[in-house]
Amino acid sequence: MQFVEYPDVEMMMIDLANIIAGELTAALDHEETVTLAVPGGTTPGPIFDVLCAADLDWSRVNVMLTDERWVPETSDRSNTRLLKNRLLTGRASAARLLPLFAEGGSAEDELPALSAGIAPHLPLTVCLLGMGADMHTASIFPGADRLQEALTGEEILYPMRAPGAPEPRITLSAHVLNGAINRHIVITGAEKRAALEAAQKLDPTDAPVAAILQGATVHWAEK
Repeated sequence: MQFVEYPDVEMMMIDLANIIAGELTAALDHEETVTLAVPGGTTPGPIFDVLCAADLDWSRVNVMLTDERWVPETSDRSNTRLLKNRLLTGRASAARLLPLFAEGGSAEDELPALSAGIAPHLPLTVCLLGMGADMHTASIFPGADRLQEALTGEEILYPMRAPGAPEPRITLSAHVLNGAINRHIVITGAEKRAALEAAQKLDPTDAPVAAILQGATVHWAEK
C-alpha cells in the first residue's frame, strides 16, 4: 500500500482527478475501451467535478459504480443519480454507464443480468474507492449477510444486507476490486486515517477494507 498525504482536501481532489484522467488516457493508447469504477457518497463529488472536464476520448470509457443502494434513480440515496449529475456530464457525458440497478426485481433477481453486462469490461482499468469509519469499502460491510462471500468469492457482484443500512446493496466483490489495474482509495479526516491504520492490523472480516489495501494507493487529507 502506498500512502499519499495532501496539504488540503481541495488539492487532493484536483490531483486525484488528474491522476485518474492520466491513467485512463494511458490505457486508451493500447486498449479499445477502458473501464472506470467509482464510489457513491459525498466524498468523491469534487473529484467528479474536475474529472468530467478531462480531455480524453470518453466515448471509449465505460463508467460504473463500485456499489449501489437498491433504490431507483428518483431516490436521493441513489448513487447512480449522483454519478449522472456529477460525473457523466460535460465531456464525460459521452461515456457508457454500466448499471448496478434494474427496475422490477430484487437485487438477487437482477444479479445475473447485471453481472453479464459488466463481465466483458473487466478487469477494471481504474478503480476509485472510499472507506467508512467502520472500515467498510464499496458495500462490503462488517457484519453483512454475504460478507465472507464478497471477500473471498469469485463472482463479480454480491447482494448485501448490513446492520444499519436501510436498504439492500449490491457491490463489486473484493476479487474484482483487487483485479483493477489501478486502485485508489480516498479518505479525509483524522478519524478515517486512524481507521485505516487500525484496518492494517485486523482481519478483513472485521475490517473489509484490509482485503483490498495491498497494491492500492491511499490518498488522504485532514481537511
